[in-house]
Order: sequence, then C-alpha cells, then structure tokens
Amino acid sequence: MAADGRDDAALLRAHLDGDQEAFGALVRRHQDRLWALALRTMGDREEAADALQDAMLSAYRAAERFRGDSAVTTWLHRIVVNACLDRIRRRQVRPTVPLAETDQHAAPAPDRDTALVVHDALRQLPPDQRVALVLVDLQGYSVADAAQVLGTAEGTIKSRCARGRARLAVLLGHLRNPTSGHNVGPVKGKEGAAHD
Repeated sequence: MAADGRDDAALLRAHLDGDQEAFGALVRRHQDRLWALALRTMGDREEAADALQDAMLSAYRAAERFRGDSAVTTWLHRIVVNACLDRIRRRQVRPTVPLAETDQHAAPAPDRDTALVVHDALRQLPPDQRVALVLVDLQGYSVADAAQVLGTAEGTIKSRCARGRARLAVLLGHLRNPTSGHNVGPVKGKEGAAHD
C-alpha cells in the first residue's frame, strides 16, 4: 500500500469518520520514533512492545478526545510515555528477587557491549528523569517540545535532564577511564553544572 498523502490531523479525522485504514496509516508513519521512545524508556524489548501496543490501543480508543491543542505526533508521544510510565510503576510494585552483591564501581567486563551498560544505567534513573532524557537527548526533542509531550513546564524538563545526566555521569563514570579502578564523576563547568 502506498504512503497516505494526508497530514496527521486529516488521518485522525478520517479515522473518526470511519476510515478503517486511516489510523493504521498514522501509526505506520510514526512507528519508528514511537518504538524508539518506548524501547529507550523501558530498556527491555518485550516491555517496550507491550507498552507500545497498550499506547496504540489507548490512542485508537481516545481519538475522539483529541482536542488539537498540540500536534498529533505530540499527542501520540505523550500516550506512549504514559503507557511506559504505567508499566514502570506496575513493575516497581511487583516483588523482586535481590541480585547478588556486586561492585558498582567496577569497570564492565571487556566483552560487554557499552550500549547495554548505558541502557542499564538509564533503567536505574527515576522514571521522570529517564523519560525527559530519552525525549531530549536520545529522541532529539527540544526542551519546549518535551515539556509539551510530558505536560509539564520547560524548567521541570531542564532540571530532570540535569539531575538525570548527573546520575548517569556517576553510573557511567567508569567508562571514561576504565583502567583507573575508580569512578570518575561528572565534569564541572564554571557554574558547577554537569556537561554531556
């Protein structure tokens, strides 16, 4: 099937008017970015797939409540973020089995993939910081757009990103100098803020 030439808002209206292909066309148009957002937020392929499925079902059902205050893509991203946060909250209330004690400052084994280490560090962040960082640093959203997706103030996004980056710098400091045997903290600028 050829790509649908209608814009996002027209596809959503067509869906509401009974066009059975319109919602699928809208999802296909944005599926790569929505999948990346879910995967980076959840840090687990199965959980991300489930969250994305939950989100698309919610969007399908809630389409008539879309008011047009934001772009359709912003609305879809917000639904994906909310579905991910719901899954994270549910996962946090489930009992877990503690892992054996490990030295958190030890450098990863040479055969470990750095991307896996970074994803693991992202999963250790509080959900609000993780989602802000995923949107701004990994998805490339501006602070203003991320604030709109999350329904919060720009200053809140900036502070969540700053706190998340500072925590990641501590968690990933061993990657800067793996042979030193100790953790290297964040680099400080003249105002004392951590830099990427």
